[in-house]
Amino acid sequence: MSVSDPIADTLTIIRNALRARKETVEFPASKLLERVMGIFKNDGYIEDYRLLKDNKQGILKVYLKYVDTKPGIMGLKRVSRPGLRVYADNGRIPRVISGLGTAVLSTSKGIITDREARKLKIGGEVVCYIW
Repeated sequence: MSVSDPIADTLTIIRNALRARKETVEFPASKLLERVMGIFKNDGYIEDYRLLKDNKQGILKVYLKYVDTKPGIMGLKRVSRPGLRVYADNGRIPRVISGLGTAVLSTSKGIITDREARKLKIGGEVVCYIW
């Protein structure tokens, strides 16, 4: 069975793992997902991630973060999807929970956060929200 939206599948895997209090989670790797996990790590939502080699595309292993038994990620939401793409220009980049969360954007400069996009004054496709 082919996967039509690997980003949504990955966010669901992470969300389910957090509810089950898992320490780590694994899913098929891609360059896009690796960059998104890099943003999650830099913003402090996950502890770490590793790219594990296999005979195919590789596997991303994500180490989830918990603070006093509370997950580091309170919510994840897929915004732009294959059936309905969502784009934001420079002046309309969304703020997630009044700036407490992070919007991940796919831009001409790569995968970046909403704060970086405002600083660079560029827009792009809104991939997901995390808070």
